[in-house]
Amino acid sequence: MHLPVVKLQAAVFDWAGTVIDHGSLAPMGVFVSAFGQFGVEISIAEARGPMGMAKRDHIATLLRSPRIAAAWQAAQGAVTEAAIDRVYEVFVPLNERVVTDYCTMIEGAVAAVDRLRARGLKIGSTTGYTRGIMARVLPLAAAQGYAPDNLVCAGDLAAGRPTPAMMYRTFLDLGVWPAQAVVKVDDTEVGIEEGLNAGCWTVGVALTGNAFGLTPAETAALSPEDFATRRAAAVAKLTACGAHWVIDSVAQIDPVIDQIDGRLARGLRP
Repeated sequence: MHLPVVKLQAAVFDWAGTVIDHGSLAPMGVFVSAFGQFGVEISIAEARGPMGMAKRDHIATLLRSPRIAAAWQAAQGAVTEAAIDRVYEVFVPLNERVVTDYCTMIEGAVAAVDRLRARGLKIGSTTGYTRGIMARVLPLAAAQGYAPDNLVCAGDLAAGRPTPAMMYRTFLDLGVWPAQAVVKVDDTEVGIEEGLNAGCWTVGVALTGNAFGLTPAETAALSPEDFATRRAAAVAKLTACGAHWVIDSVAQIDPVIDQIDGRLARGLRP
């Protein structure tokens, strides 16, 4: 029996570091500031570690790291669910205030999405941001030409990344199936794992996102050697978590889509 050939139906994009906010900078200073209000110093590198998770999960993960847990215990006492809530309650309004300063579309992202639409693909989106934060982001992205067909936020469902729950909701929102007819594009490890756990193709974005972590100007100022070293490290992180492809930015997505179409035509799955 010959099964019908599955064709690619949708591309699902993360937000910060993937289509907006080159370098995924918006949350970083906020995490540092939020912990600082409790007398706990954390570094930007530490703050970046769990990036892509729902922000409460992100805070919980940071508080479980031995160094930060020890610093919290010294300043505030035991690390509890209430402690996580305290930091989260400080974090959210801080992030809502600054996020509008970090909503510039990444160069080439809008044109890339337009090309995917021209190929007949639906455009989905999932994010570790809350609805309240995204309420500020959506109109600014739309004004720059980006309006995906759906949005699933952290907190919309009982579980976030790396579970496939937000992807499953996206399948329903877009009316797409099977899972191999969808590609997930993300700059974080947990975002890639979200796509893998849902049974999708996955594309890591190395240069514009969390793993690289620099603005375009900071990137341009790097020596060729430093750029190559930093890029290789970002690619290695995304490859290690299972990304099927890793590209520098979403502007380079088209050849990957061609390869996915070719694999599907041969009956292959992720």
